[in-house]
Amino acid sequence: MHIVEFTAGSLRFIEQLPEAAPADGFVWVYLDRSEFVQQQALLQNAMQRLGGSALLDVHLSDLINDAHPSHYDGTSVYDLVIFRRLATLAEVQREATGARRHGASPRPPAPAAEAFARIESRAVGFAIFDRLLISVHPAGCYTATHLIQRLAADAKLSVEAASTRSRVPHSPADVALRIINHMVDSYLDLRKDLTAALEQSQTELLKPDPHHATWDAIMQARRQLQLLEDLCEEQHDAMQEWLDTLRELPLTAYATDAAQAQERRDQLVARARDVMEHIDRVLHHARRLEQTAETAVQIHFSAQGHRTNDIMRTLTAITAIFLPLNLFTGFFGMNFEHLPLIHSTEGMWVALALLLLLAVGILLTFWRRRYITRSRR
Repeated sequence: MHIVEFTAGSLRFIEQLPEAAPADGFVWVYLDRSEFVQQQALLQNAMQRLGGSALLDVHLSDLINDAHPSHYDGTSVYDLVIFRRLATLAEVQREATGARRHGASPRPPAPAAEAFARIESRAVGFAIFDRLLISVHPAGCYTATHLIQRLAADAKLSVEAASTRSRVPHSPADVALRIINHMVDSYLDLRKDLTAALEQSQTELLKPDPHHATWDAIMQARRQLQLLEDLCEEQHDAMQEWLDTLRELPLTAYATDAAQAQERRDQLVARARDVMEHIDRVLHHARRLEQTAETAVQIHFSAQGHRTNDIMRTLTAITAIFLPLNLFTGFFGMNFEHLPLIHSTEGMWVALALLLLLAVGILLTFWRRRYITRSRR
């Protein structure tokens, strides 16, 4: 468990939960989900003391549940936000290793398997009070550490340059929004990898003899993109509900001074809208990639049908060429005594010449009518 105390323009780590929140700041407690389960009683007392209310049992269950979807719920004292962040590549590989140890069959190798396997998410929970923030993360979560590093750098910069306004958060909601914004940015960073992986699968799929694992990659990409689309919709709904709550709060909930309260609310609303805009961008990109995957499958079937039509047209033309020749040879093969050319020494050569002329004439006719064309690869 890590405890950070924010005061006017600065932050510091403390060892124990304070008896009261600072008058000009707030306290942020971030910990792993397993540690949250072990420290429930201590944290409930701290929330009662620093925030004014303990968490409801249903909200405790939401924070403990690592499979909980993105969600928002609020009370008269605190807000509860569940937001699912993108899993890291190390987490995905660790889960795959654990699945193999337990006898589960690993995913088949495919060009897009590694990229689309990263569309796995982890739940991060926030209990947001006026002067207290409790954030519950998966084990080894990078979001809290990343924010602390940025805040420490910003605080140092603001001290060195007195004219620079401090970028230290002014409220627990501001900290939660900054963490959520960093989570959404990881989805934005993934778009380039997903696009490259899908293009690679498309190129392989349009070959005359595609790799057998390409179909598995395309099917997995479609499933994962649908999962990403559902995930973004849940995130968007949760952020929209929270944004509505932020707008409806009175100015006195942000600060005692009216001008400062208005500025802080505008900052929170602008940051929440920015997060929602990023979620929309990820959602639109996921839908576009899903349409691209569907189009690649349709193009593959169209290309296969075109190749089949070319083969059938060639076979039909060859059959049409040899059908008159078979009729010709069948006519002279009848067991009649009086047939033309059968008693002539030049008959065999005349018949052979007629066969060649007939075949060449039919071939030229088909060529002029484009029944037989030269394939271009």
